[in-house]
Amino acid sequence: MSEIKKDEEREDRIEDEAVVDAYGREERAMGWYYYLADKITFPFTAECFKKIARSPLKVGEKVTVSRMMGEGDWDYGEDMYVEISWNNRKFTVPLAQLKPLDVDDDTLEAIEDWHYWKDRGYLF
Repeated sequence: MSEIKKDEEREDRIEDEAVVDAYGREERAMGWYYYLADKITFPFTAECFKKIARSPLKVGEKVTVSRMMGEGDWDYGEDMYVEISWNNRKFTVPLAQLKPLDVDDDTLEAIEDWHYWKDRGYLF
């Protein structure tokens, strides 16, 4: 069981907007992809707040996030990926390791919803 306290308002929003009518793993992943892609305003600046093994980012590093990783370019793993610019290179990293800086309310809410989903231990 997750140590993150259940947030009923957030749970309802996720159920109604991100994974609505999604019955399998692939449908939930696609629901999340479109929810995030529709609500996030790109580009934005973010800071790495969590080390993730498959990412070269270190905690505290700042990056520019340019877009969601393309719908057809991912394998329905258990994370959403975004394209970033960092050290004069572009590549993808998990959205779960990034904290947005100075973004609009919809962008912040969507990313916080994703962090909540991950922190609660939910899977597609």
